[in-house]
Amino acid sequence: MAVKTAQYIFNGQAYNLTYNSTSGKWEATVTAPSKSSYNQPDHVLGGTVKATDEAGNTTTVDQSHATLGASLKLCVKEKTAPTITITSPSAGAYITNTTPTIEFQVKDTDSGVNAGTIAVTVDGTVVSTVTKTVIDGGYKCTCTSPTLKDGSHTISVKASDNDGNAAAAKTATFTVDTVPPTLQITAPSNGLITNKKTVTVSGKTDDVSSKPVTVTVNGATVTVGTDGTFTKDVTLAEGANTITIVAKDKAGKTTTVTRKVTVDTSAPVIKSVTLTPNPVDCGKTFIIAVEITD
Repeated sequence: MAVKTAQYIFNGQAYNLTYNSTSGKWEATVTAPSKSSYNQPDHVLGGTVKATDEAGNTTTVDQSHATLGASLKLCVKEKTAPTITITSPSAGAYITNTTPTIEFQVKDTDSGVNAGTIAVTVDGTVVSTVTKTVIDGGYKCTCTSPTLKDGSHTISVKASDNDGNAAAAKTATFTVDTVPPTLQITAPSNGLITNKKTVTVSGKTDDVSSKPVTVTVNGATVTVGTDGTFTKDVTLAEGANTITIVAKDKAGKTTTVTRKVTVDTSAPVIKSVTLTPNPVDCGKTFIIAVEITD
C-alpha cells in the first residue's frame, strides 16, 4: 500500500506534509516559535508525526519513540541578550563611601539569565562575591566594592542568558570624595567693627575630586568663578552680626567658616568740656577734661 497522507503536529499546530519526489520524503516548512525552548522539559520542544496509507492504517511517532524520538526534539534558541541596569552607584554619582555597595539588575524574559555568567569588576578588579536574589525576569544583585581611593572609578557588569547570548558590558563611572572642600575667607576679618551697613564677603574654595564647589553666604547661593573665587555683599544689622559661609562639594561634604562683624553707626556724644585752671597764668599749664559717651 502507498502512503496517502502525512502530518506533523508541533507546538499545538498540525502541518500537512507534501511528498518530495526528488528526496523521496514527506516535507513541510514550519516556523519555529518566537520563544526559546530552554524553559521546556529537557530544554526542547517535541512533535508528533502521523502517516496514513491508502487502506486507512495510521502510524504515529512522537518524542518518546525509542528510535525516532530524539529526532523529533527541537531546540529553539532566542537571539536577544539580557538587559543590565546598574542602580547604585549611579553613573556620574559623587559618594563619600570608600567601599560602596554595588546594586544592579539583570533580566531576560525569554530563556532567562544564566546566573553563573554574572560578573562584576571595579576598575578591572573582579568582585568575587555577588549576592543574587531572584526577581521577575531575572536577578537583583548586590556586592561590596573593594576599598577605593578618592577619584573616579568604573563598575562593569557582564551577563549572558541561558541560550548563550552575551550582553554588552554595562558600565557606570562614579567619583569617591572623602575630603571636604577648602574654604579661605579673605574678607571681612573676624571681629571687624564698622559703621557700614554692607560688607563684602570674599574668598576662595577648591576641591580636588568634586569640582565645581557650591558656596552659600547666610544661606544665599553665591556664584563661584572657574578659579574658585567668589564675592558677596551682605547687608548688616546694627550691632553684632554673624556671617556663615558654607562650601559644599558634589559628594555633599561641607566646610563652614563664620565671621563676626559689629555695626556701630552712632557717633560719640561730647557731653561736657572742662578747662582747669581757667583762667590760667601765662606760660603755665592747664588740663582739659572732656566727658564723652558712645
